[in-house]
Amino acid sequence: EVKNLFQLWNSALATEDPDAVAKRYSKEGVLLPTVSDIPRTDYALIKDYFVGFLKKKPQGEILESHVTIGSNWCQDAGIYEFTMGATGDKVKGRYSFIYVWEDGEWKINHHHSSVMPEAFLGPAPLPEIEEAVV
Repeated sequence: EVKNLFQLWNSALATEDPDAVAKRYSKEGVLLPTVSDIPRTDYALIKDYFVGFLKKKPQGEILESHVTIGSNWCQDAGIYEFTMGATGDKVKGRYSFIYVWEDGEWKINHHHSSVMPEAFLGPAPLPEIEEAVV
């Protein structure tokens, strides 16, 4: 069910209506977007971000998801990829969504999105993991 909450947001993106997307966020919602240095900490700022972003006609797909469920909140963090319908470009990024139950529906309380750093910094060395001794 938690993974389906992303589809509600993704469907709002498909409307190309910044208001529809901004309404997916809670009253205290925070958006730390991929292509803006400005933290979006209220409805007006979140909507403003999507005015520009939706011009790219983005559609997202979750590639890797890690879910945590609490009481009246849940978290989904992982890797997603956007296809920009306006250009056909694909952009992969890291994400985290924290959802809260507000006014009878799930809303996004925290959303962080960032591009994959290795695209800019080059591949990171693989972590050395010691095998557990049993």
